[in-house]
Amino acid sequence: MTKPTILAVDDDPVVSRAITRDLRARYGADYRIIRATSGAEALAVVAELTLRDRSVALVASDQRMPEMTGTEVLQEVRRQAPDAKLLLLTAYADTDVAIKAINDIGLDYYMLKPWDPPELRLYPVIDDLLSDWSREHPDDTAEVRVVGHRWSDRSHEIKTFLARNHVPYRWLDIERDDEAQQLLELAQAQTGDLPLVLVPDGATLRTPSTLVLADALGLRTRAEQPLYDLCIVGGGPAGLAAAVYAASEGLRTIVVERDAPGGQAAQSASIENYLGFPKGLSGADLTHRAVAQASRFGAEMVLARDVVGFETRGPVRAVRFDGTGEVEARALLIATGVSYRRLDAPGLEELGARGVYYGATASEATHCQGEDVYVVGAANSAGQAALNLARYAKRVVMVVRGERLEDTMSLYLVERINSVENIEVRLRTEVIAARGDDHLEALQLADRGAGTEEEVSTSWLFVFIGASPRTDWLGTDVARDDKGFVITGQDLVSSKQAPRWSLSRAPFALETSVPGVFAAGDVRLDSMKRVASAVGEGAMSVYLVHRYLATI
Repeated sequence: MTKPTILAVDDDPVVSRAITRDLRARYGADYRIIRATSGAEALAVVAELTLRDRSVALVASDQRMPEMTGTEVLQEVRRQAPDAKLLLLTAYADTDVAIKAINDIGLDYYMLKPWDPPELRLYPVIDDLLSDWSREHPDDTAEVRVVGHRWSDRSHEIKTFLARNHVPYRWLDIERDDEAQQLLELAQAQTGDLPLVLVPDGATLRTPSTLVLADALGLRTRAEQPLYDLCIVGGGPAGLAAAVYAASEGLRTIVVERDAPGGQAAQSASIENYLGFPKGLSGADLTHRAVAQASRFGAEMVLARDVVGFETRGPVRAVRFDGTGEVEARALLIATGVSYRRLDAPGLEELGARGVYYGATASEATHCQGEDVYVVGAANSAGQAALNLARYAKRVVMVVRGERLEDTMSLYLVERINSVENIEVRLRTEVIAARGDDHLEALQLADRGAGTEEEVSTSWLFVFIGASPRTDWLGTDVARDDKGFVITGQDLVSSKQAPRWSLSRAPFALETSVPGVFAAGDVRLDSMKRVASAVGEGAMSVYLVHRYLATI
């Protein structure tokens, strides 16, 4: 198998030899290291590799070169090899240029020269970039294959589960791919068995549940210990942050997640206002890093298990799974986040996931190649989705009920949306109906400003409206407001929904009406509904858990 390429570009022969030497010392076993001493030479190399269908993993270029600057080189590399990671080597005075390159060409990282010692300054950066590149370019022989119908609810659920759990897969449409028909015949399967999931070195799965699929993939679906110090229900930013801090501080910690780690944040194509990431990072990337970090400290992660009940058993807090199984712990953190509310319009519910989607993973944009796509919503999540979809779709139409995007969306996103030619924003507009036979075919839009209605043809509707917590499994003991958000801390004292507090001490800041049960992130009443605040609450909850455990 041909090694992917790392290309180093610098016009100074001494510097060029030095970075090439350092790159070969660390990465030469797995990557082909090439150096170029000018922008023109570098682009010629990239062009040749592209023509030969050879992968370019990373291009590192000096900024200050005659005839062609580093940003100009990387801009052209982005066009020729769009998947390559781009690293700019700069002087301190070039920081503004690097920031502009992040915005204009999607520069992945910039670092100041010199990079000595490479073990501390160069290798950690490139390790990170190559790890991301490798995850985006898995070995095809290790891929899961999914055979199904394009307009199938279950196929969509399977693909979403795989994508959100970072399991590489190849989609084969039964109506479009000859290989799909061949595999169907070889498996002696009928259309009612779709989707088929073919796991390398495993059995062929026929329309599997997510629990069966998770077991087949080797994902953990059962707790390993009889009692934990902390059980975290929900693997979004709040839950993962709590897992990292709890496990790193010696608490026996388990995270239970119904679908996949990351929550709504994992579906974001880009989180651009998260501290420490000037280029931004995808929700999937943030989730992948957080899961790895929590695992490193020893936190357990149980996936594909739906929590349906909660019990207080003396000093123990227990959660029950759908079907069989449970987890017992001395303290419980509710971090289940929220889900997008369903859009109430005739025809939508009957279509299910056959063209109507609530939220969207970043990978789903590729399925909309060359088509008209409609996005309902005006918060940051809708804006990020529209920008990601616009990379592939012929046209993206944002359907916004309000009068201005600026009222509900961050200004930097509004400016980017307004600058993209194939994104259209329809203000004071609502979806009032949908129709289609086996999948979405048309939407009925009402322009409230003009007082007109219009039917538009489309097979893709992505909905990002409101927030609804799923907390019914908590029963009556854990106080919630009339929308289901969990009441915590001092709000318990003034809330009419909260039962009388049972202890002489006051409830801790994130503690619920049941001592030892805490809530963090979007599921909590009056939380900020931001990734950074959810992470902060998750970390803070561990401090409060320690205080609680010291009292029992």
